[in-house]
Amino acid sequence: MTKENPIGFLDSGVGGLTVVKEALRQLPNETIYYIGDTARCPYGPRPVDQIKDFTWDMVNFLLEKKVKMIVIACNTATAVGLDEIRAKLDIPVVGVIKPGSRASLKVSQTQKIGVIGTVGTVNSKTYTTAIHAKAPKAQVIELACPKFVPIVESMEYTSAIAKRVVKETLQPLKDLSLDTLILGCTHYPLLKQFIQQTVGDQVTLVDSGVETVSEVSMLLDYYDISAKPKENNTEHRFYMTGSKTMFDQISQDWLEQPLMISERITFN
Repeated sequence: MTKENPIGFLDSGVGGLTVVKEALRQLPNETIYYIGDTARCPYGPRPVDQIKDFTWDMVNFLLEKKVKMIVIACNTATAVGLDEIRAKLDIPVVGVIKPGSRASLKVSQTQKIGVIGTVGTVNSKTYTTAIHAKAPKAQVIELACPKFVPIVESMEYTSAIAKRVVKETLQPLKDLSLDTLILGCTHYPLLKQFIQQTVGDQVTLVDSGVETVSEVSMLLDYYDISAKPKENNTEHRFYMTGSKTMFDQISQDWLEQPLMISERITFN
């Protein structure tokens, strides 16, 4: 293991690219290997044991690539698998839930915090647990948004359909006087403009992925495994289990990285 080894990012689909985008900004010297399980996305409605199995498929794939750190850039996988994976690996493993929870408490003035996520993440109550561990009196309202991930994965995230679905789904939050809303799925920043329009400008949106990269940066320094500066970094690798064409379109649109090395893989 050297400082120049890549950092591995994994997600159920393309959502983790929102975390990668922030990593490219905050950590320009690091090489990124990303795997999105687009063929089996979404993870949210699946049984816990199946989510764990699928997540381990991606973890083992990244370990074969000699990554120096793994970022579980998926809230559902973080909720059900982070502790087990972290306990079994000898490299740092970072999830997205605790960083997002801490950030929400920093910005919230009233401690009335909303969380939107997949069915799996919301059912796990992991965000509520994490927030209450720091602020027991905080009021946390979690809402599952099962239609959001399919909209993003089908490249409809800027469409009129997306705007309508977001508005309809978030109606239960409208009269709760929230001042902070955690985007508890890494797909959701791709719908951010519609989410903000629906909940209003008085609500601060917290992107758990952005906060996670700040934690990654800190851990790179703590373990003294930060890559050295280089003139350019063209060694990023992107892997997907579903359509390469659709993945490439979304990733190039979102990351603004036209020259990407990507490859479709399959799990047994």
